[in-house]
Amino acid sequence: MNIQIKRAYEPKESSDGYRILVDRLWPRGIKKDDMHVDTWIKEAAPSNELRKWFNHEPEKWNDFKKKYTDELIKSGPFEELSKLVHQHKKVTLVYSAKDELHNQAVVLKEVLEK
Repeated sequence: MNIQIKRAYEPKESSDGYRILVDRLWPRGIKKDDMHVDTWIKEAAPSNELRKWFNHEPEKWNDFKKKYTDELIKSGPFEELSKLVHQHKKVTLVYSAKDELHNQAVVLKEVLEK
């Protein structure tokens, strides 16, 4: 299993493999034709309440990881993501957050690799 993460604003590369957008909202300023994702699983993103609470504040990171992981396990999108990861040799989780270290794609990657 080969999972990588990438910002939506970075260009698509042939090494990306199967690209999955994991944001609840479409990335600002990018046309759907220019996004080059194979699927969009918006339900895999944190709930609006959790996303707003976290607000990409690094000091909340550990709590966010736990709460988000709990959300993932209780919801159906995790199973769908896991299935896609196992179907494809390489998967890129695409996200739009500015913070490359503290975002849902980082957590998703960790959970999927376990």
